[in-house]
Amino acid sequence: MADDKRKDERKEMKASPATLSEPGSRTRADAERQTGWEQKAEDTAEDHRRIQAEAERRSHATEKKQQKEGGGEDESVQTGGREHPGLPYPAQHQDKPGIEAELDPRPQYMAPGYKGSEKLQDMATLITGGDSGIGRAVAVLFAREGADVAIVYLNEHEDAEETKRAVEGEGGRCILIPGDVTSSAFCRQAVERTVKEFGKLDVLVNNAAFQEHVASLEDLTDEHFDRTLKTNLYGYFYMAKAAMPHLRRGGSIINSGSVTGMVGNQNLLDYSMTKGGIHAFTMALAQNVADKGIRVNAVAPGPVWTPLNPADQDAEKIKKFGGDTLLKRPAQPEELSPAYVFLASPVCSSYITGEILPVLGGRAGG
Repeated sequence: MADDKRKDERKEMKASPATLSEPGSRTRADAERQTGWEQKAEDTAEDHRRIQAEAERRSHATEKKQQKEGGGEDESVQTGGREHPGLPYPAQHQDKPGIEAELDPRPQYMAPGYKGSEKLQDMATLITGGDSGIGRAVAVLFAREGADVAIVYLNEHEDAEETKRAVEGEGGRCILIPGDVTSSAFCRQAVERTVKEFGKLDVLVNNAAFQEHVASLEDLTDEHFDRTLKTNLYGYFYMAKAAMPHLRRGGSIINSGSVTGMVGNQNLLDYSMTKGGIHAFTMALAQNVADKGIRVNAVAPGPVWTPLNPADQDAEKIKKFGGDTLLKRPAQPEELSPAYVFLASPVCSSYITGEILPVLGGRAGG
């Protein structure tokens, strides 16, 4: 059945070859294809919820045997001019893929103290997972620096529309492209639409992710494992491959890695594997395309307050999320986004490629 589906996708691509036209133009075939991607995205979101329910059922059973109570609450550390929410956070849990509009406290993404200086002026950018969390914060600062932004997301339409308004409020153009990055055909279509709308592509940010905790290796089902790898590794590969023919000298790819890819996480076995793979892919791809003048880097965040986490962990665990960092709190998305601007801008990082930039909130030694 999967083979038949792939054959249908190939027939569709052959029957409707992608052609570049004037920026902003879309054909009826484009619209029909997009409708198909949106339905696939809805189906994938349902898959996410089913995997989530199964993982939670298994993990709850295991944790009844091994869970122990944590220590007291530590006072969160503030290091900048803007106060960031401290712990404890309210207990909360969401169904996947998670909605930023429903988080408490609302993630901080506008970075009001950050002043743009045309570091990305007239660049065309594409961000996967750009509807919320780190992706939304990156989209805002990219626009503040003069870029247009295409947002690829699954089916979180309310969040995506808020991101679009924020980007346009910064003076940038923004297009929304719902779909599932586990489909290579969709990834090609997303890049092609971006190029049609903006006339080019300068920066790709691979940021979409699937994450779900389990208490033990035995609790990790084949379907769960496959979904994590397909989203976090296949999706990055498909997007990079689709973008490469359009990137020019001075262009760049930025991948979202993770502290879990550096040190692992006992309850995120599959996710840690994919993030370590993303770090290796970043370094290898940088070597592969260096002679083209294209840079490839990654940002490796520690705990960040995004919908990914309440849609992954028990409500009670969220109260202390990020409390084990030296700053004793999770990062807000706006504390990560300047790192992406730095790596995207040739003005800032023209001699940086193949690097993994950690933004961890500090790690205790020993």
